[in-house]
Amino acid sequence: MSYSSRPLGSHLRQPSMGGSLGSSAGQSPILQARINEKRAELENLKQLRDLSAGLAGQMQMLEEKLSTLSDGTEAVATVLGNWHNVLQAISMASMKIPKPKEPNDIEEESERKTGSEVPLPQTLVRIPTEHAPMLQPTTNEESND
Repeated sequence: MSYSSRPLGSHLRQPSMGGSLGSSAGQSPILQARINEKRAELENLKQLRDLSAGLAGQMQMLEEKLSTLSDGTEAVATVLGNWHNVLQAISMASMKIPKPKEPNDIEEESERKTGSEVPLPQTLVRIPTEHAPMLQPTTNEESND
């Protein structure tokens, strides 16, 4: 089994000592330029990584804000969905308000004109006051400013 003696390509051959001095001096600026180019590329990639990390952080904050907005939207939708029930309750309550009686004598008629003895309807809407103590310091702070 004999091997054929093919010539090796120039890129596979080891250059001789005399040729290497001349070629290394010629390639050094090219290699240095390539190294500088790669360093600049590395720096750009590091900046891209940092900017991408900042963008990812902003996207996470946006996701949290959107979930809060979504929760708020659901709450508003629930309130609006029940709003017709509130209006029906107000309508029913306003129909049952007692109407003031007609005054019989002149004295009652003068009182009616002045409005001092006009009967007021009952309160239609009850507002829970359990949160009132927490709101009161806030209004005091605003009035101090």
